[in-house]
Amino acid sequence: MGTGTGDGIGHRGRLLGVLLIGPFMAQADVTIVNVATPSIHAGLGASGAALQLVVGGYLIALAMLLITGARLGQAFGYRRAFVAGVSLFSLASLACGLAPDPAVLVVARVLQGAAAGVMFPQTLTGIQLHFSGADRVRAIARYALALSAGAVSGQVLGGLLVSADVAGLGWRSVFLINVPVGVTAAVAALRWLPADGRNRSRLDLAGVALLSVTVLLIVIPLTLGSQAGWPAWSWACLVVSPAAAVAFIAAERLVAARGGVPLLHVRLLSIPVVRWSLAALMTATCTYYVLLFTVAQYLQGGLGRSPVESGLTLVPWVAAFGLAGQLVRRLPASRWLPAVGCLLLAAAYAAMSGALFAGQGGEAPLTPLFAVGGLGLGINFAALTGRMTGAVPARHAPDISGVSATLMSIGGSIGVAAIGSLYLALARTGTPTAHGAPTATHAFAVTTATLAGLGLLAALAARRATRPAAALAAQAHAPGEAEREMAAL
Repeated sequence: MGTGTGDGIGHRGRLLGVLLIGPFMAQADVTIVNVATPSIHAGLGASGAALQLVVGGYLIALAMLLITGARLGQAFGYRRAFVAGVSLFSLASLACGLAPDPAVLVVARVLQGAAAGVMFPQTLTGIQLHFSGADRVRAIARYALALSAGAVSGQVLGGLLVSADVAGLGWRSVFLINVPVGVTAAVAALRWLPADGRNRSRLDLAGVALLSVTVLLIVIPLTLGSQAGWPAWSWACLVVSPAAAVAFIAAERLVAARGGVPLLHVRLLSIPVVRWSLAALMTATCTYYVLLFTVAQYLQGGLGRSPVESGLTLVPWVAAFGLAGQLVRRLPASRWLPAVGCLLLAAAYAAMSGALFAGQGGEAPLTPLFAVGGLGLGINFAALTGRMTGAVPARHAPDISGVSATLMSIGGSIGVAAIGSLYLALARTGTPTAHGAPTATHAFAVTTATLAGLGLLAALAARRATRPAAALAAQAHAPGEAEREMAAL
């Protein structure tokens, strides 16, 4: 499948390079602000609740709009949606950097998250539309690297910018740096992304409303409930959320039955390779979000390391994650590969837990295990994403892009809320000494043991995703189970 204009290798490389800016920026801004919150508190006099909204407001808006953003790309063209998302992201970042008080900063962060929700899913849509075969595998590997590198770069860059106090800007520089990057990305997108066709469908506004309510009922309590002590409203939201999800699914089925274009073709989820791939990706990626949160808490709060040091600790994970995509591209096709990746991930967490319980809690013994974990997650991500996108026609690229990003975001929120809270609870018990190292080490050991268990669950889901040989063979041969089910959509 070509790129539309100028099918050369150089053009495809530039096209992919532009698309990867979106997920990199979106992920970087998930973590970059964490390092800046103490400075924001000192500079603006922001309360703890306001700081919580500065972090959580972005995540909530991002999760809420990922599927809608993917569908906007289909309705109005993914190039237009990408440029609009990047442009709004840049403007919102400027507003964050110039915010005169906490209220303006919170509103700007919510707008920034909403913009990220529009630009983020256009990347996987563009990859599915313009790359196929080995080129798609290579593109997905680089997409995976952009996601992981963005998350870690946010931590490292945030610490460097705040410490350097560039031009006396302090915490404001962590937002203002997005402006020149975003402007460059928008100009490059107009230059290198193929022009969109005419409007092909109307947006399912009822679906947007129902999905937004569903995601909000899940993500708001998971993001804000823990810090608030899990008040009654947080539990009420979580209890009601399944009913909202059922209402959304019923509405989408009704739109499809009437011949309309639903926000999400929910029957895609009935395809085994899609359903189980999403489950495996959500579970495995959840462990990474938990690791990002807890390793920062452990190294900074437990061992007294600086934010920059704790961010650099995960560089081997990112490097191995990027290497994994290249390995998947070169290894012979095997339906065992995703499960093997998850098993590597689980083994890395188990080895971390063993080292921590044995009292080996410094960076030296953990660093090579971070590399093994990154390699395992990268193998699983690249292999499963390639199989899943290859199992459905290109016209359903927005569905796969939106639902996969949303579920991974929700999975991360659930993991940080549950396992992150477990770590914090364990780290507060006992009598810490030497920066709390013994207590924090025990807490991190229990956390990594829990993550090992999740890695095994992800391996089981990955195995189920690759079990139907007919569905996998259908990508290159005769129609199989996946194609028969797709024909019914």
